[in-house]
Amino acid sequence: MRAIDNVSLVVGRGEFVSIVGPSGCGKSTLLNLIAGLDPPSSGTIEVAGRRVTGPLKIGYMFQTESLLPWLTVRENVGLGLKLAGTPVDRREARVRHLVAAVGLADFVGALPHELSGGMRKRAQLAAVLANEPTVILMDEPFAALDAQTRAILEDDLVRLWRGSGTSVVFVTHDLAEAILISTRLVIFTARPGRIKADYAIDLPPAESTLDQRTSPEFHAHYARIWKDLRDEVGHRLG
Repeated sequence: MRAIDNVSLVVGRGEFVSIVGPSGCGKSTLLNLIAGLDPPSSGTIEVAGRRVTGPLKIGYMFQTESLLPWLTVRENVGLGLKLAGTPVDRREARVRHLVAAVGLADFVGALPHELSGGMRKRAQLAAVLANEPTVILMDEPFAALDAQTRAILEDDLVRLWRGSGTSVVFVTHDLAEAILISTRLVIFTARPGRIKADYAIDLPPAESTLDQRTSPEFHAHYARIWKDLRDEVGHRLG
């Protein structure tokens, strides 16, 4: 059975596109196709104007832990830069900047097991951003976190993404999260996944996503989009 079918999606430079849909509708499959980890059975995928024929050098943040347990925060964040042959001085400067940006400046020498779950996610986010990828794929990266930590990570992500020119494709089951962090939100149908709706998201500026949750614009987006998503979730359960 097909995971996705007849999906046509264009993500522009600097866009933050979230994909929401019922479980099993092919959201993660789409990310793996974009990354070149799985080949499409039909159709084509292009990144930066080039057809995807194999694994790409882009950022990919998974829900599962990806930090190497024997490396410190500094070493994990700088690993991609090291493998890319980045000179030591530039690598160390980039790592210092990112570690400070995600609030881990006091934990650069810590091993993953010495960090909380939220701190490990911060380090994982910094590692994904280290090579300044033009495209970042994120597969429910904050799903396992408590609500407060998740909100902080959402703010960190938006702050670091804004103005970077990086294109982000973010998969989540949380409609509120998708509305709060995205410039566009795509609803997938139940399996096989197809694009049911594509919404532009424009919330008023705020200090944090928590502040935006109280805005009338957020509630208007939520009520409108939930109607489309509810039908698909109900179809999946049925």
